[in-house]
Amino acid sequence: MPVYVINKPLGLTSHDVVAIARRGLRTQAVGHAGTLDPLAGGVLVLLVAEATKISSFLTGSDKEYLAWVSFGASTETLDGEGPITATADASALTQATLEAALPPFLTMTEQLPPSYSAIKQGGVKGYQAARRGQALPLLPRPVGYRRIALLGFAATRDALPCAFSLTPAGDWRANERGLRVPLPEALGDFPTALLLLTVQAGTYLRALARDLGAAIGLPAHLSGLVRTRTGRLGLEQAVSLDTLSEAPAIAPADALPYPVLRLTGDQAAQVRQGQAPVTLHERTTLLDPQGRLVAIAEPQKLLRVWH
Repeated sequence: MPVYVINKPLGLTSHDVVAIARRGLRTQAVGHAGTLDPLAGGVLVLLVAEATKISSFLTGSDKEYLAWVSFGASTETLDGEGPITATADASALTQATLEAALPPFLTMTEQLPPSYSAIKQGGVKGYQAARRGQALPLLPRPVGYRRIALLGFAATRDALPCAFSLTPAGDWRANERGLRVPLPEALGDFPTALLLLTVQAGTYLRALARDLGAAIGLPAHLSGLVRTRTGRLGLEQAVSLDTLSEAPAIAPADALPYPVLRLTGDQAAQVRQGQAPVTLHERTTLLDPQGRLVAIAEPQKLLRVWH
């Protein structure tokens, strides 16, 4: 049951990527773990066949991003899709002002999601209603900003880095010789911040752009976004859609963001029969002696068993 990490191209929805992968892998049993907007790139995790059963464990993982937030213009979609709905002179904005506005996000527990989102009410998705001019009355949702670091600030987005490499500490940082990340066409020459973020699943970075702008008194929008990590799966492991059929698969045990425990043959047989022969102190991935996934378990509970 293979797992793949795709470096999602701009302009495609996550559903588009799944459709292309189904053709390339010649199977309909393909899903993804965590949606990316069409104007966002980077890590999109694809799950094939039995691996689709671990989707809920991956979608709930923390995510890491590089985000470009531009100030001086807001849009209906809160990103570069537009159209621009408000403008203001942001030329006086300073890096110090930005840095002072970031810490409150680290204590935020709820945030209003974008009107243009896949959140459903009455079977209708938010973006469908918004495009009809009938935005859904969405309520604040749980969010979590684990880390926010300001990597750069410039008078225009294109003056900021667009090539990055992975550091020994596991962060993506600017490097002219690194991986170049595509960004959507800029809506104009607006002062822009480049942020490195780790967030809880379900946190919308377009909402961050909106609220960061509001905190400093300027309209703002998300002018670029690249997901660099989902749980344990990073951009350094990503392959292109064009090479997916030849790409090596990732074992589910290596994709799951939990400690791993290798069982004996007898213990694996007991787990498959719904018994818990070992004492656990946290959520754990259980493998048989051959390294095959047996179960995902936590103290006194088997969450999922594979036979």
